[in-house]
Amino acid sequence: MEFESFDDAAVAKLNDETAIIYTLDMITPVVDDPEVFGEIAAANALSDIYAMGGTPWLCLNILCFPTCSLPQECMKLIIKGGLKKIDESGAFLVGGHSVDDMELKYGLSVVGRANPERIIKNSEAKPKDRVFLTKPLGLGIIATAIKAGMCSQSAEEEAVEAMRTLNKEACEKMIEAKAHAATDITGFGLIGHAAEMAQASGVNIVIESEKVPFIKDAMEYAQMGLIPKGAYENRDYFSQYAEITIADADLEMLLYDPQTSGGLLVALPQSCDFPYPEVGYVTEGSGKVIVK
Repeated sequence: MEFESFDDAAVAKLNDETAIIYTLDMITPVVDDPEVFGEIAAANALSDIYAMGGTPWLCLNILCFPTCSLPQECMKLIIKGGLKKIDESGAFLVGGHSVDDMELKYGLSVVGRANPERIIKNSEAKPKDRVFLTKPLGLGIIATAIKAGMCSQSAEEEAVEAMRTLNKEACEKMIEAKAHAATDITGFGLIGHAAEMAQASGVNIVIESEKVPFIKDAMEYAQMGLIPKGAYENRDYFSQYAEITIADADLEMLLYDPQTSGGLLVALPQSCDFPYPEVGYVTEGSGKVIVK
């Protein structure tokens, strides 16, 4: 097995018709409702399979649970929420493992399947491709506002709905559109994951900031300073791959904002028809993200 690029999941070719896609992800709570947390954590883990054009097949629960501070009913609700999304994906829950831990964490190990000739990598974006984003940004900032007790109900509802939504339909649409490259937007934010795609593909990716969709009130909360630590860490590291030509510091932080169960960033040929916001394009270059 060779490691060709930093894709969202590992791929092993079994034969000419079948490849296995394998990933693992887990998160700490971003909402108080344990069942909704289970849904979000499962959707987040399943997303890596969809980002590579695969179909989820087998799942294992991974749960770290503080038995001394939380009731057993909470554990049941988390697993119930996860199973809801596993069922929605068409995959099967075949087991799992739990440990007693001081901090609650939940996620999935997921095996997916795909035709090896139709795996979508993050390393094949091409100059003149159009770039699309399938979910709005601002999820990390909204989660910070929720934890601070400062988030509006409407913004929280919009963010929760985005996070619990599978990237299943977006995956199906990008396969139909013959996507060249894709990745899901999670902990590194839009700029970080776009930089990984640009580096892996040997191109530049231009982000047109005025076209990027955001969760309701995310800009307001960013202006109030409700920015997660991860956004600053993303800026500190990925700024070496970014050329920022906008003068709005709050907007810049939104583009670095770490997402939980975020959308897919998809590079598509010019002639494609894709029902999601177009946020930029690909040019010849050497692995930079240009924000204008």
